[in-house]
Amino acid sequence: MASSPYDKLFIYYFNGRLDSGQEQFGDDFIGNWEEGDTSFLFFSESAEDRIEQLLTVQPHLTLKDHFCMSYDQWHGEPVDPFRVGRFLIMPPWKNIDADKNDVPILLDPGVVFGAGTHPTTRDCLEAIEIVCHNNQIGSALDLGTGTGLLAIAAARLGCRQTLAVDNNFLAAKTARKNVTLNRLQDHIGVVYGKAEDLLPCPADLLISNIHYDVMKKLILCPDFLQKKWLILSGLLRSEAAHIEAKLSKYHVTVIKRWIKDGIWHTICGKIEH
Repeated sequence: MASSPYDKLFIYYFNGRLDSGQEQFGDDFIGNWEEGDTSFLFFSESAEDRIEQLLTVQPHLTLKDHFCMSYDQWHGEPVDPFRVGRFLIMPPWKNIDADKNDVPILLDPGVVFGAGTHPTTRDCLEAIEIVCHNNQIGSALDLGTGTGLLAIAAARLGCRQTLAVDNNFLAAKTARKNVTLNRLQDHIGVVYGKAEDLLPCPADLLISNIHYDVMKKLILCPDFLQKKWLILSGLLRSEAAHIEAKLSKYHVTVIKRWIKDGIWHTICGKIEH
């Protein structure tokens, strides 16, 4: 069984966003995670000299901190195979034999936050299994796809066409890699873009494990109600209460609710047209 893809991660945390030209960083450059007005640059080797050069060329950047840690430390736990319902999720370097009832998924999270084990991700996987059981789900829209896991899960259960969307370039790149790993390029398209811009795309199933600040705007859009099924997650208690209050006015039947650790809320619902 192979080891994780990186022995160590060298992470450089900046205030500010980089200008173009990241290709100058070399083969050991893994990617740039941008969040708001901050950037995290990941390398598999120390890059002090290149960081100094970057600060000279792009003086609008401020290096706030830098870290060195193992790959497992970055993810907060070992990246190992795990099961949720029928799904067997495996990193490609720890591929194990699947049982006859398993639905196998290869998932390389790269350095994108989360390896699929977060409670909201697990609950969304359960919800996908519920929706796809005895229902013809021809198309899905996965907003805030991250590593692409939920889009892949829907495809594995028979969804013929899924659009996976993320507003983070590195997340979209990682999701595209995972779609290819699972040989689902003919069924899943990955788009780097804003959730609100892609919401009008037709879909039977809307999956949205996303920030509440984005979701509370999505549910006000007319296109939100054009879907048939909803899986909404990433919500804290007060946020979930607000979303459910809105859904009750839209003739949405809540099929199931999940509450994990008394914190994370997930809602699976059907829109009555």
